[in-house]
Amino acid sequence: MHTLNQQAVDQLRQYVNQHIVGQELLVRRLLVALLAEGHLLVEGNPGLGKTKAIKTLAMGLEADFHRIQFTPDLLPSDLIGTEIYREGSFVPHFGPIFHNLILADEINRAPAKVQSALLEAMAESQVTIGDNTYPLPELFLVMATQNPIEQEGTYPLPEAQLDRFLMYVHIDYPDVTAEHEILHLARQEAQHPKTAQLNQSIYLTQQELFAVRQDILKLHLSQPLEKYLVQLVTTTRKPHSKFYSQKLDHWLQFGASPRATIALDRCVRAHAWLDGRDYVSPEDIHAMVYDVLRHRLILSFEAEADGIKTDHCIDELLDNVPVP
Repeated sequence: MHTLNQQAVDQLRQYVNQHIVGQELLVRRLLVALLAEGHLLVEGNPGLGKTKAIKTLAMGLEADFHRIQFTPDLLPSDLIGTEIYREGSFVPHFGPIFHNLILADEINRAPAKVQSALLEAMAESQVTIGDNTYPLPELFLVMATQNPIEQEGTYPLPEAQLDRFLMYVHIDYPDVTAEHEILHLARQEAQHPKTAQLNQSIYLTQQELFAVRQDILKLHLSQPLEKYLVQLVTTTRKPHSKFYSQKLDHWLQFGASPRATIALDRCVRAHAWLDGRDYVSPEDIHAMVYDVLRHRLILSFEAEADGIKTDHCIDELLDNVPVP
């Protein structure tokens, strides 16, 4: 399976990877979120190219980009906008949320009211200003970031907010080879600053993107694999399923909701499509299950005290639920 739209997406991926060295996983997950019509939360140390990645993606799309720095003094109106009295009536003044691609930088530094305003935007693709509700652009993607090493003065995201993210992605430092490439690229950009500036090159239009999203929904997912996908999610819940182990019983307080099942289905289809296939394989499920379930499992107090992470629970799931 290789269509003109897939060629366009491949060119877009190459364009982003050309400017973002050593973060292929982040670029891949950004594309999955874009194709699966979802949002992603990215956790990684400063300086790993998170901002540049989504900005570069926007430059290769028929889309506009806006970065919002989340701070403790940020107000909901700074995010969604407000109403201004003008010539005898109130008129809306739209905030930066009314863009196609949004970088919510250090989202956990903003208070609950701001996070709630973002929740409506992500969940309903709309915002409420005063007594009126306004739709967001049809192409709307939020990439939120968290810094794992500075937790003072932060507001942990509530479970309802976390559940609205299609994926929770962990990124790490690049390897030595990629570090050399980054160094050489930085030298070239310093020597030729004008040519190093990103120029917008539209590889994928919005209409092409929407057509790709429809194609992805038509990908073949066999009945045994669909059953396997559902079992992975439902096994995280109580009462016990036949695959629910003693470790999961000890580690998990609450499992994933049906929203996780829908999210995993959308992500594995997008992952398979990016690989040029018209069917979903078990490898697609294994590739995406960590990012989809990582933030949807709530650990018990005992598990947290023992240093258990949600990734350990997903390891246990994959060990216990048999692959068809």
